Amino acid sequence: MNVQRGRLVSGGRLQLPSNIRRSLGLADGDQVVMQVVDGELHVRPARDALKRIQAMLRPYAPVDGSVVEELIADRRAEAARD
Repeated sequence: MNVQRGRLVSGGRLQLPSNIRRSLGLADGDQVVMQVVDGELHVRPARDALKRIQAMLRPYAPVDGSVVEELIADRRAEAARD
């Protein structure tokens, strides 16, 4: 396990060592997702969290079309009924 020390600086900011930022592919201004799990802080790039969610939802996406097209068709059908 690669344990590194960070530092809590003014304003409650967490300062991450540069090698950890590089290994996560983080640059200044990048968004991260943070979660406390069993007293530990888990930090990961927001883009990785989004990719994980997209992978989990992929089996539910229509195979032969787009979710957007399906939503537009539903809205048009609703409008036609009114």
